[in-house]
Amino acid sequence: MTSTGTETSTATAVAVAAPDAESVLTAAAATREAIADLEVQQLIQATDWVTLHPGEEVDTGIEFGMRDLQIAGDGAPTIDEAAVAEFALAVGRTTDSGRHLLGDAVELRHRLPRLWARVVSGEVAVWKARKVAQATTSLPPDAAAAVDQRLAWCAHRCSFAEIERQVEKARAEHDPDAAEERRVAALEKRRFDIDLDHATPEGLVHVEGELDLADAVALEEQIKAAAATLDLDLPLDVRRSMAAGLLGTTDGEGSREVVVYAHVRPGQSTVDVDNTRSSVTPEHLKDWCQQAGTKVTVRPVIDLNAELTTETYRPTEVMKEQIGLRDRQCCFPGCTRPARTGRARTTDAEHQVPWPEGPTASSNLAPACRTHHRLKTHAGWDYQRVTGVGFVWTSPMGRTYLSRFVTEPPLEPAARHTR
Repeated sequence: MTSTGTETSTATAVAVAAPDAESVLTAAAATREAIADLEVQQLIQATDWVTLHPGEEVDTGIEFGMRDLQIAGDGAPTIDEAAVAEFALAVGRTTDSGRHLLGDAVELRHRLPRLWARVVSGEVAVWKARKVAQATTSLPPDAAAAVDQRLAWCAHRCSFAEIERQVEKARAEHDPDAAEERRVAALEKRRFDIDLDHATPEGLVHVEGELDLADAVALEEQIKAAAATLDLDLPLDVRRSMAAGLLGTTDGEGSREVVVYAHVRPGQSTVDVDNTRSSVTPEHLKDWCQQAGTKVTVRPVIDLNAELTTETYRPTEVMKEQIGLRDRQCCFPGCTRPARTGRARTTDAEHQVPWPEGPTASSNLAPACRTHHRLKTHAGWDYQRVTGVGFVWTSPMGRTYLSRFVTEPPLEPAARHTR
């Protein structure tokens, strides 16, 4: 065959058939089955991990050193606390979440053997079995066995309410004193939460609670009465919200104080409220300043890049505040405990290089919650701060995990103003 001019080639177009409904459903079902099998395997691996790292009898008197943990009900194996974080990070969980997974697995295998057998055989979903395990952990062994006998055969289809009924029935039968204690304790579930840690950029905060009926009626009357005195052009929900804010003042006209840090950025300013983990707009701050009876104090942010030092083991209060503002939360991978909740610090100032070999200085300190501080001090964990990246932790088994920085770019301190 001869070719004249430019050579040409012929490409054969292969049409790819669009998936049909039957093939998609078949593939989806196979995926779901594979996921269920993997969830069972991970539950088995969790019990194997506990077997490899057995604990002794739990000693609640240990305050700072590593302890053995009771992660399931009475009679179930305990675990060496130092082993929990290693497993948790390997399966992509926080330390607390990993401990719960290990505890649920142990509870099922050792105290709910009938249900465990159905889980391993694939007859009961892992998530449903874990709900049962979480409910029975507080039961004595004979009560847990009774729940296992009653629910194992129908756990795949019973409701959460039925699980709770059977658990409380077993508790009343096998541990009546504990049942009465729980009834009395239930009366103390009253609470009133103001979620300052999660304020919106617009300065709104979620509030919820459970009140005694008489208290709730009285509160409703107070809010209704106060809302009726406010600008009627505003929506009722807005007026009720404002009325709730006035409850903290004297006769609805007393003083209230908001302390903020002003952060200056090129071309933009933001305002961080000191006792929350949020920022508000300058316009919102202006509104606060214009409200009668409200005192707004604008504080300069501490220079987060300064190297502060002290000759003692304990950092100064300014140093603690600095690392809390700089690193925001516990430096362990996956842990989101805030370094500060309002003015209170909820983490320790951890020395990367132990004192006195390492200085008490900004560059050698990081916030760590008490659990992960103990891992670093007593359980063979170590970390390095990597500039611009985060903290690289190394486990006792030599595995490495990254905890990225959550801080924003360096900020310039603003001038101090008080109104």
